[in-house]
Parts: sequence; C-alpha cells; structure tokens
Amino acid sequence: MSKYRFIFHLLHIFGLAILLMGSCGLAKPKGSFDPRNTGTAPRYNDSYYWAALPTRVDASDEVPEGLESLVTQDVDVFYIHPTSYIYRGEGRTWNADLLNGEINESTDRGSIRYQASIFNESAKVYAPRYRQAIYYSFLSKDTLSRQKALDLAYEDVYNAFLYFFDNFNKNRPIAIVGHSQGALLATRLLKEVFDNEAMKGRLVVAYIPGYPIPANTFKYLKPCQSPTQTSCVCSWRSVRKGKTPKWARKEEQLIMTNPLTWRTDTTYVPASENLGMFLNKKEGIKKPGVGAQIHKNLLWVDKPKFKGSILLFSSNYHRGDFNLFYLNVRSNFRQRVGAYWRG
Repeated sequence: MSKYRFIFHLLHIFGLAILLMGSCGLAKPKGSFDPRNTGTAPRYNDSYYWAALPTRVDASDEVPEGLESLVTQDVDVFYIHPTSYIYRGEGRTWNADLLNGEINESTDRGSIRYQASIFNESAKVYAPRYRQAIYYSFLSKDTLSRQKALDLAYEDVYNAFLYFFDNFNKNRPIAIVGHSQGALLATRLLKEVFDNEAMKGRLVVAYIPGYPIPANTFKYLKPCQSPTQTSCVCSWRSVRKGKTPKWARKEEQLIMTNPLTWRTDTTYVPASENLGMFLNKKEGIKKPGVGAQIHKNLLWVDKPKFKGSILLFSSNYHRGDFNLFYLNVRSNFRQRVGAYWRG
C-alpha cells in the first residue's frame, strides 16, 4: 500500500476533513504538547473568533445559484468545522493558532462555505473558531499529546457554546452540526449538554457525519429513524459502493444514517432520490446526484460524476459526506424544523 493510499484510509478512521494532494506535506508538531504554547485563547465576545455569525455577511451565507438563505430564523445551528490545520508551513504546535489567517481562510472557503451554508435557509448559523487539533495528531503515536490537543479544542468549543447559549440563543431550539474533528467534538458536547431529560427537548437534531460514533454513545439521544424525528442524531461515513476498508471490518456497531431516506435500514436508495450535490461553486448544484446504501458501519455511495473533484480519484468520500447530499440535508433540516414546531 502506498504512502498516500494509506493516508486516505486513515482519513476515515480519524474522521479528518481534507484529503491530501500532490506533494503537500503534513505539518508536524515539534515535541510533545506544551500548555505554554497553545496560542491566544479565543474571546467569544469578539466577532473575530467566529467563522460564522448571523449579524454579518460571511461564507455561511453563500448558497448555490437558485437557492435562498435566511428564509426563516426561528432555530439556531451551532456548527463545529472539521480540520483545516494540515499542511507543512502552517505551524509546529499541536493546536491551531487562531491568529493564523491562512488557516482561518482555509476554514472559511472550505467547510463554512460548503457545509455550514446548508443550514442558512432555516436557521441562524453560528460557527466558532477554535484551536483545532492539528491533522498530524491523529496519526501520531504520542497519544497523550493528541488527547491534550483535542481536550484544548473541546475546551474552546464548549466555551463558545456557553457564550452562544447565554448571549445569542434566546431560548430558540438548537441543532448541533459537525464534521470529522467537528463531529468528534460535537459528540462530546451533545453528551455533556443535551443527553439528559432537561435539555433533550431543546435539540432539533444533530448531524455529525465523518467520525465513528458508537451506537451506545448516548443515553437519551437516539439515532434518527425517520425524516421528521427530532431530538435525535444522524451520522454516516461515505465510501465508494462495494468498498469495505480493513479498518472498518472490526468496529463496534456505529450510528449509521442514510441521508437519502434518513433511516437506518440497508436498502439501496437510487440516485433519483438525491436532490442535488454541491462540491464547487463553478458547477453549482449537480444533478443527478448519487445513490447510497448503508453497509454495516459505512455508507456505500455511487461514484459521483463531478468534474475536477478529488472524489473521482479515491474510494474514500469523506470530504463529500455533506456535499454529496447537500440538498437532501438542506431539505431534511427544513422538515425537522417544521416537525419540531408542530410538536
């Protein structure tokens, strides 16, 4: 197995957001995690430390041609972006420096534009910048440093949520959304904040694809079983249909949702049920989309026909977990918001 083929497999194991290309090398931390070298702590009363806020125009407001944004605003989305701290030259620390404009720009032009924007039709979108763990931490044998880096990332996310909850939310229902590292951190936030009788009812839904979420993770929050169920969790991991990587064969049972039906059965759903993909601005919404089928702990996906997409060169579709189903997620969120208000 080649070096880069091996890394493509690891992308799914650890739920990382951006595929490696060409000769770009990984940024590697220098030494073990050092709490004295973690960069400026975010101050969430300062809009600089938010990648998306409904009070300004940002990448989360962008939508493909023909769609509308901010049609209704009776729900809040708290979105946790995936890893964008990846390549050599971005730093040598275990966590991203929030003053690094290159990393912030990568976040904005990537996941904020192509993932957070899914939800702007039916909700106000809030997306904090946080000191994300570096990509290499998921590959490193220094597990203690990795955990400390992820703990720091979660500390920022949790503090951002508290600020959001106390200052922005104003008792509106909430959806939690995250991908990859963002899904990992969102899972922890859901367990600590919403997985109880008191707060469960405030959650419209959680969409947390791109990271393995064991089926027994939550006590009160159950996997979504229908398109209109609320206070539940959706998750999936996309690979090309017919592929079962070795790393997926011995995993415990995971939460696995088909984003074409929003059910957990293993029926193949054809591309005709895919409302549209969105992988780049130039081509906009792409139809027909792709069919999909749950196969054990994976979402088997038809090979997409999309010019210039890196997904054409790999069987790992992690980068497209949301975007291969862009309009289905957008439509489903609208459904669940409606169901939530109907009680």
